[in-house]
Amino acid sequence: MKTYIIAIALFIAAVVAVPAIPAALSAAKTSPEAPVTSSPADESPAEPAAVPEAPVYTGTPYKVLDVSTGEVIEVSERDYVIGAVCAEMPATFSEEALKAQAVAAHTYAERQRMRERGRQTPELCGADFSNDTSKYQGYFTENQAKQYYGDNYVMYHAKVSAAVDEVLPYIMTYDDEPIISAFHSMSSGRTESAENVWGAAVDYLVPVDSEYDLSAPKYLDETRFTEDVLRYDLETAFPGITLSGDISEWLSVESVSDSGTVLTVRCGDRAVTGTELRAALALRSACFEVRYEGKEAIVTTRGYGHGVGMSQYGANAMAAEGAAWQEILEHYYPNCTLTELM
Repeated sequence: MKTYIIAIALFIAAVVAVPAIPAALSAAKTSPEAPVTSSPADESPAEPAAVPEAPVYTGTPYKVLDVSTGEVIEVSERDYVIGAVCAEMPATFSEEALKAQAVAAHTYAERQRMRERGRQTPELCGADFSNDTSKYQGYFTENQAKQYYGDNYVMYHAKVSAAVDEVLPYIMTYDDEPIISAFHSMSSGRTESAENVWGAAVDYLVPVDSEYDLSAPKYLDETRFTEDVLRYDLETAFPGITLSGDISEWLSVESVSDSGTVLTVRCGDRAVTGTELRAALALRSACFEVRYEGKEAIVTTRGYGHGVGMSQYGANAMAAEGAAWQEILEHYYPNCTLTELM
């Protein structure tokens, strides 16, 4: 679900063993009446009692359907989250952004597993999800990561793994359940509400400022459509549509949200949503403007993705300015709780 929903982002506390001070030694140092004693030369002082280390969270393996083979394989939570971060966020991003992405990805996986336990999807064959990125969040196996990173595999895989290890026990919750940890590449400068994109309101998937996105690569993108290409795309996406008159009459934006998402657009003889037109024309986002030059329609988009939840480029920019992964998650998923899995 690189661009859909949308996977979310897991800190392991290091416990340093502090030697306990024997009671007699403590008393000698604090009480003036305590006698001073010496140990025989052949006796060694008692070793201080060590504080046991906190258990390391390992979780329960996920069941992943490999759509290429039809086999359901088990993948540890750690390996799955590492593979999801590798697939969903550039390893060149800041460590704190990678940690936030790890929490989001882990949260997505936990929510999906919970859903499948309650109501199984037949085509998953008992798995929690599949590696079909058109339906579920992206995930790289070790071999896929090696192919993707090439000569940089060792360096980038180690960087992602370190980020995941630091935050692995954590997910984001709302009302004690894993959240819909939607994320996208970059927003229009302000993220969008789930209601405007998917038609249903979600308390924590609401618009927040993400002005860093304005300086992200390819924030603005322009696509030109000739009359023949535009007609083909629209008639394929919307069977039965009537496109009459000049090309300049085929598309007209009618309403836009406060975040810049096109809500409704007149398309020939019918009204469609901006999200529907984005899919029909393979646009980078539903934040767009349309203008015409002769027999061409020029569509200019802002941002990349559905715009709901965490902006990845926004998260990276926040990290570059010193924000910790917890701050990033709190900003993009307001009113949610960072919860440690046991």
